Amino acid sequence: MTIIPKLVSAALLVAFAGASFAAPHPHAGAKKKSAATTAPTRVASHARVRQVIVVRGGRHGGIHRVVALAHIEPARPSFGQLIGLHDTGDTLELKSGVALILDQDTNEVLFSKNSQTVLPIASLTKLMTALIVTEARLPMDEAVTITDDDIDTEKGSRSRLRVGTTLPRGDMLHLALMSSENRAAHALGRTYPGGLPLFVAHMNEKANALGMHDTHYVEPTGLSSRNQSSARDLATLVKVAHQVPIIRELSTSPEYMVEVGNRPVQFRNTNGLVKSPEWDIGLQKTGYISEAGRCLVMQAKMAGRHLIMVFLDSAGKYSRIGDAERVRRWITESAPSLPAVLPAALPAVLGAKKPTV
Repeated sequence: MTIIPKLVSAALLVAFAGASFAAPHPHAGAKKKSAATTAPTRVASHARVRQVIVVRGGRHGGIHRVVALAHIEPARPSFGQLIGLHDTGDTLELKSGVALILDQDTNEVLFSKNSQTVLPIASLTKLMTALIVTEARLPMDEAVTITDDDIDTEKGSRSRLRVGTTLPRGDMLHLALMSSENRAAHALGRTYPGGLPLFVAHMNEKANALGMHDTHYVEPTGLSSRNQSSARDLATLVKVAHQVPIIRELSTSPEYMVEVGNRPVQFRNTNGLVKSPEWDIGLQKTGYISEAGRCLVMQAKMAGRHLIMVFLDSAGKYSRIGDAERVRRWITESAPSLPAVLPAALPAVLGAKKPTV
């Protein structure tokens, strides 16, 4: 084998620089002093570590994989972390700062944790976006085109819907609910009769009409941390959205393929539980921005009951799913005579306080 040119090594270094995030191995590069070996091996919990993969040509042309600590950038704590929600204990040991489990038919509260605290809700916003679109009875086969106006300037998030992509409105709604596609959601609001400002105004009017008085929207995607609500308000939204068949269907669709730039692109549901045989999910939506943490709402049937589940400000990529599984096991093991769990007392500093932005 020939020695890999330095130019290729440099290119691979750049290509892999953002590929993964992980703490460096404590023994990486132990035989040779370098910036990587002298860097701390313990990183604060709110730091993001970028893993770099360096490919080098050795004497015999061998390829060596070197993991180095190349960049550390502080991860912003969520609003829930800032106000101490994760210091609140609960009997189920949930990782979410906020949780609410409600019987959809009786409105009986089965579990509550900080459920009146108002927080950013990330892409849970898209449930209200879908509600406004469907209630307007706009034609689902009408073509909607992604434009430069739909590019995320709030967080700089990526999208597989390139500018110029044209899809039926129904497909845009499908991708917004199932895959949490931000450009699709923004395009739905932008192409609403009267434009985006009127669309957002209708979002807030609908929230007020439903009695969601802790809720406020500024845009249709959830990328803004100023889109805020409480678990109790979100339970109301889930209950209303569940009455709309197309929202139920599209939000629980496991996957969907559309044509983007004359080639098929497969999109998948952001909630892997929709494929689980242990779950009977009638509606779901996930959400994440750093200010909101990991969020999840679902309507699901278990132990003969129709339940609404809300998890906000969950720390860790899979923790909201883990919390949902904890609740499912608790419900099924406690059936059929599950007592109501009264909301835990909250410190006065929390209540329904809205964090300032």
